[in-house]
Parts: sequence; C-alpha cells; structure tokens
Amino acid sequence: MQVWKFGDNVDTDAIIPGRFLTINNPDELAKHAFEGTRDEFARKVKDGDVVVGGKNFGCGSSREHAPLALLGAGVHVVLAQSFARIFFRNAINVGVLPVVCHDTDKIADGTKITLDLKEGYAEIDGTKLAIEPVPPFMQGIIDAGGLVEYARNLKEVPVCTKSRQ
Repeated sequence: MQVWKFGDNVDTDAIIPGRFLTINNPDELAKHAFEGTRDEFARKVKDGDVVVGGKNFGCGSSREHAPLALLGAGVHVVLAQSFARIFFRNAINVGVLPVVCHDTDKIADGTKITLDLKEGYAEIDGTKLAIEPVPPFMQGIIDAGGLVEYARNLKEVPVCTKSRQ
C-alpha cells in the first residue's frame, strides 16, 4: 500500500469538487478525486493505497460523495490525526475506514505502509506508529461494506435493555 499524503484541513471540496456532486457512482466520482488539488491522484492511485492527512481531515460540507470518491478510487483506509465528525461518519457509512494516528507528520508521501488494526499500529520503513483502536462494531460495518450492507445482514435488531430514569 502506498501513501498519498495531504496536510491539515483537507476539505470535502478538495476531495471531490462540488461540480461533480450530480454523480453518485463511486467509480465515476473516483475519476475526479482531488481534481484541482492533486490532479495525478485519480490517474495513479491503486487499489489498497492509503490517504494520510493531518488534523481535521474531511472538513467542510457534509457530502457523502467525498468518501464515495475515495472508495471508488480503491482507497479503503484514511489515516489522519483527526477527522471532521461528519466525514468520519460518512466514511464508515460507505465502507471507508477512518483511522486516527497522531503521528501522521512522520509519514512521507509515496512511502509504503502496512496497517495492523488488531495490534494497533501503522508501519512505515520499519517504524511502528500507534493508531487508535477500531471498535468491533465499527469494524463490522466496514467489513460488511458499509452501513446499508451491515443493516441488511443483521439477523436481529439490537435492543437497548438499559432503562431510562
């Protein structure tokens, strides 16, 4: 997996410009991912590559198109120091895993990266950087391919047994 490195405050308009919001197909959106920000991304990204950001990745409008464009491009994981709340949720909903790593400034563009979600680290050139654990529920949604598929596969609807007082 190769790293595509971005900085702080990467907004959803940088991930997929607003003029492409009439497209809902992830493969078509992928053709325009980071257009105007990093034009070579859509042509050169490979399935399994990882987008790495700094703080507040995915800020801006609450468009689900941004993680859909990444998914269509073959990006299944975004590693960042922090995420905008709505991007974080939208990413999970469509099946892109947002992973928090406070040391993304130590990751260079183009390097090879290996993630070990169970052990909780990202490895770059033999150096292990801690990542925050992925809760099993969230991993289940990602494994299912997003929230819709997760819900379709539920055998039972979870019931809250805790009473409110």
